[in-house]
Amino acid sequence: MDSEDDMHDANDMESVDDDFYSDGDGYGGGDAMDSDGDVADYDFMGNESDNSDDQAVSRTQKNYTVLKEEDIRQRQEDDMTTISTLLSIPREAACILLRRYNWSVNKVHEEWFADEERVRKSAGLLEKPVVPLSRVKEVVCGICFENYPPDGIISVGCGHPFCATCWKAYITTSINDGPGCLMLQCPDPSCDAAIGQDMIDTLASGEDKDKYYRYLLRSYIEDNRKTKWCPAPGCDSAIEYDLGSGSYDVTCCCSFSFCWNCTEEAHRPVDCDTVSKWILKNSAESENMNWILANSKPCPKCKRPIEKNQGCMHMTCTPPCKFEFCWLCLGAWLDHGERTGGFYACNRYESAKQEGVYDEAERRREMAKNSLERYTHYYERWATNQSSRQKAMADLHQMQTVHLEKLSEIQCQPESQLKFIIESWQQVVECRRVLKWTYAYGYYLPEHEHAKRQFFEYVQGEAEAGLERLHRCAEKELQTYLYATRASKDFNDFRTKLAGLTSVTRNYFENLVRALENGLTDVDSQGACSKAPSSKNITGSSKGKGGGRGKNSTRT
Repeated sequence: MDSEDDMHDANDMESVDDDFYSDGDGYGGGDAMDSDGDVADYDFMGNESDNSDDQAVSRTQKNYTVLKEEDIRQRQEDDMTTISTLLSIPREAACILLRRYNWSVNKVHEEWFADEERVRKSAGLLEKPVVPLSRVKEVVCGICFENYPPDGIISVGCGHPFCATCWKAYITTSINDGPGCLMLQCPDPSCDAAIGQDMIDTLASGEDKDKYYRYLLRSYIEDNRKTKWCPAPGCDSAIEYDLGSGSYDVTCCCSFSFCWNCTEEAHRPVDCDTVSKWILKNSAESENMNWILANSKPCPKCKRPIEKNQGCMHMTCTPPCKFEFCWLCLGAWLDHGERTGGFYACNRYESAKQEGVYDEAERRREMAKNSLERYTHYYERWATNQSSRQKAMADLHQMQTVHLEKLSEIQCQPESQLKFIIESWQQVVECRRVLKWTYAYGYYLPEHEHAKRQFFEYVQGEAEAGLERLHRCAEKELQTYLYATRASKDFNDFRTKLAGLTSVTRNYFENLVRALENGLTDVDSQGACSKAPSSKNITGSSKGKGGGRGKNSTRT
């Protein structure tokens, strides 16, 4: 166990050498080069910014609550108890009212005291029976029309008589039909009387009751505009979100992060519309058509697209067509030979091209090829960061479950003092997600906004370089200490380096996300960055080590 004098403060950035962050070329300066070669005053580090305390607080504050199944059930019971007590009605009636008003206690309260009679009528809560009870020896069931003694007949508040057998069949059929059973009403077609939980508990089978209460539980989340289920496969938790409280990114107790607004994977700094377009583009047939248009030509006879996979211009369509033609001019090969340029050229095509015959077709093919290449550029990097993130998540799990205990034994330090390693891996996972979505952001960034595009590509490159340094340190350099035979003297130096890289990378990415979410508004039309005071709120300022490049520095 090291003494306090030997322990390094993981958050003391001044104790870390510059090369921890820069690797010799500087990291996170954010000093984008403008069109005249000058460096814009736009810093993304913000390690010692005036609002760093606010950023730290915002990271710990959550604008949502994770609800497990038992939490949902308890809230449901509490709401029913509140309404039952407040309105002096049975719990079954309180449940019917809450379902009617989407589980909003305030809405039930307001509507009830505004017009109780109207609320009772709309919810099917009758104050007196529609069919008066009479003292008779036998009663006719309204469904099977059989005669039953009074004790063999069951009815809800309306008084319509039905036998127990018909009631059970009616309830079973309704439950098997789906969540509509939560709004179950009297079987009489002319009656709107609601059927409460007491009838379900009395007449439904055990399996049907489980289904009914599962529907009831789900309705508490699905009918409430402030709550949504976690979309992760196999997760039964839900998220209650504080509407109008900022970022939509939430993280469930199952560790899955998603956007509460669109329920897609968490995608800051990209908005939901862009994510929707990007996902649709990745799954649409349009890119297949672009590839076909850019890399194939239609057979002149059967019009099927053909890809050229050999050097010769002599093409033969697949059976049953078997038409032979020239790849360049699409003319019949019978009209070709040495006099037209041989197997690797076509004089007819060249002369026709000079006359402008192929201009439009070539232009369309070239546009499709450029569009496909541009999309492929962004998609490959998007997918690569997704793969890296999944690998980092697996490494994080391995570190938490296996390696942390092993490292604690080797380095003779308690696991509580090794949490900086877990935090670094968590930061790698989060930054991989952000970096992945910056490529979707870049794809939809308008081509004509050259200044923004230039600056965006610069800060994206800086972010990627910084993340690679953190990832390499957490993945490669840690191996030295993880597989050591005894405690290493320089482990505390490694602690300071990794914790420092984690802090620097976190600050840079947080500022990057805010800048992209604001549409890079501080980048003016000349390609430089605005020096207005408002820019400080987005990017912060750097005063210490690990800062930006100087004016005379260059990227390598």
